[in-house]
Amino acid sequence: MTQDSNPTAASLLGSTSTHFPQTHEKISDPKDTPYFIDNEFRLSQSKNFILVHDPATNNLVTRVPMMTSDELQLAIESAQNAFSSWSKTSIIARQQIMFRYVSLIKENWDRLAASITLEQGKTFADARGDVLRGLQVAEAACAGPEYMKGEILEVAKDMETRTYREPLGVIAAICPFNFPAMIPLSCIPIATITGNTMVLKPSERDPGAAMILAELAEKAGFPKGVINVVHGTHDTVNFLIDSPVIKAISFVGSNKAGEYIFTRGSATGKRVQANLGAKNHALIMPDCDKEAALDAIVSAAFGAAGQRCMALSVAVFVGESRQWLDELVQKAKTLRVDAGFEHGADLGPVVTPESKARIESLIASAQVEGAHILLDGRGYKPEKYPNGNWVAPTIITDVRQSMQCYKEEIFGPVLVCVNVDTLEAGIDLINGNDYGNGAAIFTSSGAVAEKFRRNIEAGQLGINVPIPVPLPMFSFTGNKKSVAGGGASTFYGKPGVNFYTQLKTVTSKWSSASIVPTKAVLSMPTGS
Repeated sequence: MTQDSNPTAASLLGSTSTHFPQTHEKISDPKDTPYFIDNEFRLSQSKNFILVHDPATNNLVTRVPMMTSDELQLAIESAQNAFSSWSKTSIIARQQIMFRYVSLIKENWDRLAASITLEQGKTFADARGDVLRGLQVAEAACAGPEYMKGEILEVAKDMETRTYREPLGVIAAICPFNFPAMIPLSCIPIATITGNTMVLKPSERDPGAAMILAELAEKAGFPKGVINVVHGTHDTVNFLIDSPVIKAISFVGSNKAGEYIFTRGSATGKRVQANLGAKNHALIMPDCDKEAALDAIVSAAFGAAGQRCMALSVAVFVGESRQWLDELVQKAKTLRVDAGFEHGADLGPVVTPESKARIESLIASAQVEGAHILLDGRGYKPEKYPNGNWVAPTIITDVRQSMQCYKEEIFGPVLVCVNVDTLEAGIDLINGNDYGNGAAIFTSSGAVAEKFRRNIEAGQLGINVPIPVPLPMFSFTGNKKSVAGGGASTFYGKPGVNFYTQLKTVTSKWSSASIVPTKAVLSMPTGS
């Protein structure tokens, strides 16, 4: 059993593996969020801060610094200085550190989830799932020796060509608010196991989980400078993009920000992987298992308060399945909307008052444009938490493709419903949408499922699976406007390894090499 955080980390982060927030009580003395350089937590000298509030109460949780350019430069230099030795550390030694990192994440699982619930608003159970998906990437990264294998071929007499996979250098990761543990862990394990060093910028709305992950990295044995964590908003992002030291950028977030980062980063010669917005559809065929399909739709549309890039935001009812709308509404009404630490909560608040206002404005626009609101989540307030950012499950029907609520990613617990007469019409509708993260179909027909599979343009498809995000031995394969650069650079799996590494080929000729006797070494090689 690993000991709890050292006193400095515990005092700055306000939690340990055994002591962490478990209620939404007001924090009497909120602490400023530190940054992390050279395996040390440091308090910024900045005079400008972003206030982070508990979405369930809007009580202050922490202040996040808008770091100074000097502090940001120190982080980049720390990563640069660490790269030479880390990149030369054997893959077996890096693997051993990753094994320890996985173990520490498991030990601090509830602590990480509690930070997510307090800062982001997810239910505690959902926050544990956030950590799980990131943990699975770290577990997969333990296969680093397999990932880094090269190839060899004898191409002519006495001549062979070998390939070597080498790290790029310093990587920047720019993370969103909606998965405070999973997205950092989509980057840290693959980037570091392949020999790169990192500067990670968590969302300024909920940085706590990333700070815990940094602490655990130091405890796992990552050397100084391999993982650094910085804070800020636009100026910090621009500083990372423009630094000549940084060789690649990993980003998840909105289309506006992602397209800007991709364009500006690519212009400076950096590799950029960017997952952007989404508008995920599900086709509901009349022959499907109705109860299973409706339960799946409710879960995928309203889980995490709809704040997922793979949330199901459009239900396409084919033919007579449109008659199931009333039953869908009844199932949605049974969901409990409450603060994340409350037992039995199904979904929590949205992240900020601004998010709530935007979601409600899109619901209102649907009404103005002629859609019908079958279930209206505006105005909901749990008795115990009247000051939170609450939007309850909302279902809108008679939606047309021209409506704002259809065209925009709502990013809240809102399901828009469209009716079509045939499978073909449903496929055309989905393919006509600008986004291409995911799509699903509910059917009992293999032929129908196969036609859907062959013709849908989304990158991740589910057959009777509402959120078809693959496990990390595969890759996150969105397309169209849901990814920048045509989706060539995707997260984790083999494509993720390709993104973080550079191939080198060496062709050698040894026509008459002499054999020189050497002294035998009988001890077992350590790989160090």
